[in-house]
Amino acid sequence: MSAVGKKVFRSYVALGDSFTEGLNDPYRPDEYRGWADRLAEHLDAAHPGVLYANLAVRGKLLHQIGAEQVPAAVAMKADLYTVSAGGNDMIRPGADPDRLAARYRDVLAALRGTGAEVVVFTGFDPKFRALNGRASDGRFRGRVATYNMHIRAIADRLGLRVVDLWSMPVLGADPAWHEDRLHLTPEGHRRLALAVAENLGLPVDGDWRTPWPVAPAKTWPEARRDDLHWARTYFAPWVQRRLKGTSSGDGRTPKRPDLRPL
Repeated sequence: MSAVGKKVFRSYVALGDSFTEGLNDPYRPDEYRGWADRLAEHLDAAHPGVLYANLAVRGKLLHQIGAEQVPAAVAMKADLYTVSAGGNDMIRPGADPDRLAARYRDVLAALRGTGAEVVVFTGFDPKFRALNGRASDGRFRGRVATYNMHIRAIADRLGLRVVDLWSMPVLGADPAWHEDRLHLTPEGHRRLALAVAENLGLPVDGDWRTPWPVAPAKTWPEARRDDLHWARTYFAPWVQRRLKGTSSGDGRTPKRPDLRPL
């Protein structure tokens, strides 16, 4: 994840789903900050006057990001794009990482075709994390690994920067994750912003690799109680939305639809 040269970025557009929108890093009522906002702050600190847009909307699938966000992003002619897509597709039954990767290639090629720098992310290793109850499903982990390999191959061909979340155990640890088991905590977002800034060669204070404080291990009853809370609070509503064909992002618009100063 070493930086490939250092550039001055005067404008930055973030694309994606809830990961990039910033859940669960509260900022204002029903608005989240997240690693992308934090990265924009690092960019502005290095070169004041940076323009920033965040088109990400929670719940969006890859084809929606391609249809709704990419044309707007390309029209902005930014110096830097970050994009993370396909996560919501991958947690659905029957996801095909090969087919998703072919769609993703078109998204990434369109952004890279502007001449801008593009940062793309691999998926986190789900081995130790329950993603809608599927942490123990080796087939699911294999699909994520396959998708990641496609992302790396596409990045090599197009000349993209890659932030390899799979290989970052500090960001895979429990303190980095909200109790919904799908989104980062504020500290997780802060550390991820530092990691992306490092990839871009930005000077920052702090190290995303800093070990977490040692926490006492949960007892078996405590762990089961947490599992039950998670199932009732997060997993059951997710299933209900799937059955109804709805999404948490229905009716939502991007929080920063236009390039503007911080």
